[in-house]
Amino acid sequence: MAHTARSRRTTAALAALSIGVLALTACNGDAENDVAAPSKHASPSATSAGKGTDKGTGTPSSAAPGEGGDGGGKPSSSPSTPASSSKPGADDDQDGGVGMCETADLTYKVTVASRPVNHALLTASNKGSDSCLLPANELVITIPGLDGAAEHMGPDGKDWILKPGESAYAGIMFSRADTAGGKSADKVEVALTASESPTTVPVGDGPITVNDSQVTSFFGTAEDALTY
Repeated sequence: MAHTARSRRTTAALAALSIGVLALTACNGDAENDVAAPSKHASPSATSAGKGTDKGTGTPSSAAPGEGGDGGGKPSSSPSTPASSSKPGADDDQDGGVGMCETADLTYKVTVASRPVNHALLTASNKGSDSCLLPANELVITIPGLDGAAEHMGPDGKDWILKPGESAYAGIMFSRADTAGGKSADKVEVALTASESPTTVPVGDGPITVNDSQVTSFFGTAEDALTY
């Protein structure tokens, strides 16, 4: 009986020892698994650190300066361009606010030229106190008692502002050398445009013979006016 009791105690002790060994082995295995496999959920501090790293190493903002992005942190160095202002005499306002010259605004003189032959020089002067825009290509010359106005000859001129005291010049050809006959005249009628009433101007050193009259545009010098 005593032997049987010892055998039972030994068996029980061995069983308990075996259970303890198995429990220890299981614990060691769980610990190793915990070390080998990282947690699937990062800690708040690690997550925050990761976000901070991403911001530090991410692609810089492509927004232009002044549009919300830092654009490299440098402000634009180009100053803003001011609006361009219109200039007097521009295409859309050539007269610069000056009124058109009218026939009655100017004084006129017609003088027979020594050269070229059959030519006279018309001088139109601004004797007033205000500037005006002179229409260069609308000059009308007529001879009293003759029908029709002188035809245009030479190149077109350019309208320009005639200031007080300044003069403009036009050449008048009264007859062609190869044309015989004509009418004698000692005065001409001058109008700056066809819509105005003409003024009568005596011909200095006249009279002249008129058979095929022509007139140039206005020019800035007498030499240019008598070139054609």
